[in-house]
Amino acid sequence: MILPIVAYGMPVLKRKAEPVELNDELRRLIDDMFETMYRAEGVGLAAPQIDKSIRLFVIDPAPFARWEELSPEEREQLRNAKMAFINPQLVEESGEEWSFEEGCLSIPGINEKVKRPERITLRYTDVEGKEHEQTFEGLLARVIQHEYDHIEGILFTDRLSPLKRKLLAKKLEKISKGQVQVSYKMKFPKR
Repeated sequence: MILPIVAYGMPVLKRKAEPVELNDELRRLIDDMFETMYRAEGVGLAAPQIDKSIRLFVIDPAPFARWEELSPEEREQLRNAKMAFINPQLVEESGEEWSFEEGCLSIPGINEKVKRPERITLRYTDVEGKEHEQTFEGLLARVIQHEYDHIEGILFTDRLSPLKRKLLAKKLEKISKGQVQVSYKMKFPKR
């Protein structure tokens, strides 16, 4: 089932999400999140983006990766990266910070360079109920960090300089007022 994606300005996007219990209902939600993410042509989707303040996100960068721009190592890494992260906890961020242009399904039409560490280690449960502690690097780490931020109540625009945020203020206000065209279902703040 395709779910509406909440837009910038919805309170759920700024709230730290709560732990969730793995059960059949959550597995169905995960399937719906993948379907919603693919329909919106996203590479990741966090539960707060579908108006659920729970510690859950899904990723699959492969369908929309710019393969010609990737190294052979990055291609291999992204090829098998369809994953669900249940109750993830950040263990460590490491490596050099590097900039890369990010966007967000909840903030359509805005893409900006964001600095993030090159590696991240997470502890999480998968859809089968298995616990993992895993280190991710490069573009895959970036996708995971972006989605992890969502469950912490952080948007990529929060990581921009105050000047850059000020320059984007009018665009962000238009998004929060529903004055944006998208090819997927969105839910906007009530005015």
